[in-house]
Amino acid sequence: MEEKSVSRPKAKKTPDEVIELIVVIMLGITALFTAWGSWIGSLHGGNQATSYTTSNNLASEGNSEYNAGVQQMNQDMLLWNDISDMQMEISFALDSGDDVTVEKICYQLFYKLDENLTERMAEAIGWNYTMSEAEYSDPMGTVLAWMESDEAYTSPFFDEEYVTGYFETANELLTQSQEALEIGKEANANGDAYGLVTVIYSVVLFLLGIISSFNNTKNKRAILILSLVAFLLATAYMFTIPMPTGFDITSFFGKA
Repeated sequence: MEEKSVSRPKAKKTPDEVIELIVVIMLGITALFTAWGSWIGSLHGGNQATSYTTSNNLASEGNSEYNAGVQQMNQDMLLWNDISDMQMEISFALDSGDDVTVEKICYQLFYKLDENLTERMAEAIGWNYTMSEAEYSDPMGTVLAWMESDEAYTSPFFDEEYVTGYFETANELLTQSQEALEIGKEANANGDAYGLVTVIYSVVLFLLGIISSFNNTKNKRAILILSLVAFLLATAYMFTIPMPTGFDITSFFGKA
């Protein structure tokens, strides 16, 4: 006669065993989240360093362009002073009927304008930067015709927009430098935030690690609850922190 096997009910886990199981699971999850927070924080640190380097390079280029703008403006101002002096000489020679002096100064002024004016300054004072062959073959007539316009006697340096134009490139570079600096500051703040998260996770790991040293179940539960609260707070805070700029986890595994 065959004996029937009698199934025995599974023994219920004791509170301490349940706590140990929860501790093991939380230890694993917290360790993973700690590693994740450290990695993302280091990526923010890399972005911070890159942004600060970019900002410094742009600032250096911007300052160099600014100095070049100052130098070019000073040269153009000296050129304009020479042009004004020669215009006065021509006007006095015209009034006195000294045609020889008029022709001489007109030729000097013509070649000074032709050889030294930038296209931007030529436009500001009404000088034809790309003149025709006929104009180029008659320096005196070209200069005298130009001097009949109001632009020929108006200093471009009274125009604030014109003066600002000398520093347009410098200002663009310095603006980009400031933008890169702000991005670096943001990355630094986010990296610090992830650092705080990993510190909290470390506290959680510490609390979970010392639970087994307590014999009283109530004490174990209290520490476990404290660990769980700290873990949830750190995790909730971590998800509010932006990911690093351009982050794409698939890029770390290569492209197929």
